[in-house]
Amino acid sequence: MRTAPSFWAEPPGVLANLLLPIAAAWDCVGWLRHALSRPYCASVPVVCIGNLVAGGAGKTPVALAVASFLTAEGLDAHIVTRGYGGRLAGPMRIDLTRHDATTVGDEPLLLAVRAPCWVARDRAAGVRAAIEAGADIVLLDDGFQNSTVAKTLSILVVDAQYGFGNRRVIPAGPLREDLHRGLARADSLVLLGCKTPAALFDWHETASALPVLSAVLAPVAGERLAGSRFLAFAGIGRPEKFFATLRSVGAVLVDTRSFPDHYPYQATQIERLRHEADWAQARLVTTAKDIVRVPPANRSGIEVLEVEISWVNPAALGDLLRPIVSSAVSDGCNPVDWRH
Repeated sequence: MRTAPSFWAEPPGVLANLLLPIAAAWDCVGWLRHALSRPYCASVPVVCIGNLVAGGAGKTPVALAVASFLTAEGLDAHIVTRGYGGRLAGPMRIDLTRHDATTVGDEPLLLAVRAPCWVARDRAAGVRAAIEAGADIVLLDDGFQNSTVAKTLSILVVDAQYGFGNRRVIPAGPLREDLHRGLARADSLVLLGCKTPAALFDWHETASALPVLSAVLAPVAGERLAGSRFLAFAGIGRPEKFFATLRSVGAVLVDTRSFPDHYPYQATQIERLRHEADWAQARLVTTAKDIVRVPPANRSGIEVLEVEISWVNPAALGDLLRPIVSSAVSDGCNPVDWRH
């Protein structure tokens, strides 16, 4: 994925208006796909972690947090993801001893550390494979716009700072589908980067009716970087968020380099960055998602700052998910009435 156009985050202007006909066609195709689809109904619950905008909203940390909760509750939770950036179509279970970012993509490698993870371009086939392997519950990573699998619960992740951008559909804006229609299909929102859900009410009236879990992305052991000089690089949805996190833990950034999301780093690029850092008497630092796309022979000496979800109300996640855990669900297609 390329870097998101800057006008997506601004009030709609001339360019966004000119692109409206293409955006309408894009949205119409998506609506037809959902209307004509006959989704596969799994025999176990399917929890979808998705978003409405293109780019990084924080889905992967949320998926990791949900997987950890379900595992702690005694469930054999498996994750099914598309494997963006990888060449394998699947369904294929991730093997961390032999798979890398070029074969399965970067995010599956992070997810597979926490729970069994399957790469599958055909999401329904991936869910079937997970169930056959013994999954009690399936997490569908970034599958909200995929209509081939019925969801028991759909959680939308929203970056509180970015929101829904200019609220226009691709390519006129960042939305993957019409805002009202997308919110109407969601069961809950995870609001990242804001300790109050009040900001949602300014985005869309439908959002105010959904259960909201507020959280922040907290750096893991970030204090070790305080006072040190770094050249930071990142190829994620919004690299500036990573750079801001580094500054928040006291790291001194001599320079930053932004790359497109899922960018496949080459050895020559990493060595060039290393030389620039050496010249500035600094070290390289990047994200956990980026380091798996750096050639293994070039990873030495690169610091990695990981982040994890910190819930404002830790009990809220349990309140949302425990009905799935405690109930004997015989048909994963029968959603619980989560809103009452």
